[in-house]
Amino acid sequence: MEPKTFFRLIFLIVTAGFIISFTSTNFPHAPSSTTGLLDCTDSSSSPLCASRNFLFNKQKPQFSKQDPKPKPKNHDHLSDTLNHPLDPLTVMEFNKVRSLLSSDALFSTGAPHAFHSIVLEEPEKNLVRAWEKGNPLPPRKASVIARVGPDTHVLTVDLSSGRVDIVDSPVPVSGYPMMTLEEMNEVTFAPFSSADVNRTIVSRGVNLTDVYCFPLSSGWYGRKEENKRVIKSQCYSSQGTANFYMRPIEGLTILIDLDTKQVIEIVDTGPNIPIPGSANTEYRFKNLGTTDKTRGLNPISIEQPRGPSFVIEDNHLVKWANWEFHLKPDPRAGVVLSQVRVHDPDTQETREVMYQGFVSELFVPYMDPSDAWYFKTYMDAGEYGFGLQAMPLVPLNDCPRNAAYMDGVFTTADGTPFVRENMICIFERYAGDIGWRHSESPISGLPIKEVRPKVTLVVRMAASVGNYDYIIDYEFQTDGLIKAKVGLSGILMVKGTSYQNKNQVNKDKEGNEEELHGTLLAENIIGVIHDHYVTFYLDLDVDGPDNSFLKVNLKRQMTEPGESPRKSYMKAVKNIVKTEKDAQIKLSLYDPSEFHVVNSAKTTRVGNPTGYKIVPRATAASLLDHDDPPQKRAAFTNNQIWVTPYNKTEKWAAGLFTYQSHGDDTLAVWSDRDRDIENTDIVVWYTLGFHHVPCQEDFPIMPTVSSSFDLKPANFFERNPILRAAPNFEHDLPVCEVKYVSA
Repeated sequence: MEPKTFFRLIFLIVTAGFIISFTSTNFPHAPSSTTGLLDCTDSSSSPLCASRNFLFNKQKPQFSKQDPKPKPKNHDHLSDTLNHPLDPLTVMEFNKVRSLLSSDALFSTGAPHAFHSIVLEEPEKNLVRAWEKGNPLPPRKASVIARVGPDTHVLTVDLSSGRVDIVDSPVPVSGYPMMTLEEMNEVTFAPFSSADVNRTIVSRGVNLTDVYCFPLSSGWYGRKEENKRVIKSQCYSSQGTANFYMRPIEGLTILIDLDTKQVIEIVDTGPNIPIPGSANTEYRFKNLGTTDKTRGLNPISIEQPRGPSFVIEDNHLVKWANWEFHLKPDPRAGVVLSQVRVHDPDTQETREVMYQGFVSELFVPYMDPSDAWYFKTYMDAGEYGFGLQAMPLVPLNDCPRNAAYMDGVFTTADGTPFVRENMICIFERYAGDIGWRHSESPISGLPIKEVRPKVTLVVRMAASVGNYDYIIDYEFQTDGLIKAKVGLSGILMVKGTSYQNKNQVNKDKEGNEEELHGTLLAENIIGVIHDHYVTFYLDLDVDGPDNSFLKVNLKRQMTEPGESPRKSYMKAVKNIVKTEKDAQIKLSLYDPSEFHVVNSAKTTRVGNPTGYKIVPRATAASLLDHDDPPQKRAAFTNNQIWVTPYNKTEKWAAGLFTYQSHGDDTLAVWSDRDRDIENTDIVVWYTLGFHHVPCQEDFPIMPTVSSSFDLKPANFFERNPILRAAPNFEHDLPVCEVKYVSA
């Protein structure tokens, strides 16, 4: 080894050891008695403020002077007040929880411990539904998931009495709680504590100072994952690029004990695979050339001369047009919508639609069974925390000029609260779409041209879960429809290869190409085939909690001989589903159905039960074998729709404890109990799926691809609820001077 390389190696090992020693001091000790707030306005101020991909920053990020600046804080979170039973815990409440736990016997034994989740213990649903503004709030409690030594504990902290109750201790089911930000941060440095890892990296021709190592949840396969928390790590070279994801040190996989941060095993199956080059991997605007002759776009901005039409009352209650709902950030789900209600223009009532809705889980399996890839089957909410990975939204680009923003307040592993600024944005959208229209044909002699613009309200968050970016939109329309939309962007997880061109790929005697498990995107880079499944929890309460699931089968009906010149037509066959198993739905184009949630106790003027229907859009179904270990854990994706009776403890489709779980506490397990779901409080679960076979247009960063589903009123209103909507008039809109530039 050259002297220069040797001294770099010694320096890096010493530095990594110091960092591990320093960061680990927060992990094994009781929460501090301080009541400070960790401010994450500047995401570089602490690794605790960062998402998984930002955890690897070794230098303070540099921002262009032209970057849009976030709006100033709406308020000081230290003075947050409580106004609704579902308001998230405040900074003061977090600090009180931390103080109470520090004196509890469970945490005063000196055993290593960490708080993996501290969130509001939501009051019973009937209490929340009965509560009215001005009434006293139900007792405030915190739900705490903590690890003490090797055991996981679930506790409840009563913020009024100061009482700490153990709900489950130790937890008997398989699996562990989602990782803390500190753990993810420490794991990025852990490989460098191993001389064998360092030697392996150097032997691949990579300078250690250019290496980033990535924490990858291990899944569960019943071998090394048994009886201990483990995580895997793979490394990348950042030499010559910020897009280090495109330069994998292929085949090098490091198994790490997640509790001790010690390297357990090193596997290197790719010593002969070159590190892909850095050419053409740049994606940052300031570093890209300007030789492209494509005609540029002029800026577009939505202006509202009278201001926005929505208000946010008491920090969390959103009111817009005929809608109102409670909105809050969550460290696991990201965004939670609660008590969603719509105003009926005919009855002048504000009616219930949904008690609560959120992303319950995300399952991302990669389709390469090789040793360095088989375990890549991530649960992004239950393992990493979908809300913890949410990044501050970028004004003018993530959200338009007319957006308002909402912060998230979460906690570190020792219970210290911190702020994730601009985590959610709310804005009105007008994209030139039409709400309804009709122009009468000239042959009628009626000069009718009636058109109404479609303006919607969007609630948005974006999470950067490592290389991938997810955009979650909830879009409200004035006609009563709610659209849930998922956008995928970010950077592919790629595989290194010796191939630089398709013509080099090996073929067998029959001319069949070697299985690459993906697409050759650039020299030495394969984009591996994978799926994304996003499962939504939808506690619909249509005009109240007692609902039923109505399946409307669309069937071909043949006509009788001589009945009609037609031979066939389509009819709707309606059936109320009685139990859970009959509500396990696999979508099919050739067995079409509609899926309604109805309230049989409330009917329209002409006798139809009021309802809402789930309207699927483009989606995908898992092709994995049901006995494949990752599919056992993700059995909630075996169907696109499930319906279960409401149970406060059944919120997370992969189970409360997802990390290394065996699949013994999932939505599929609950649903197989086949409980009654007729005329009772029910929850609908909908899974939106994507198959992704990468293509060259996904390199070096992916254009956003999106899909969605709708919650649409079905006999909920007596007639079109936007019948009286006003058209646009010229005098209502600002007149801007337009500068025309000749071609």
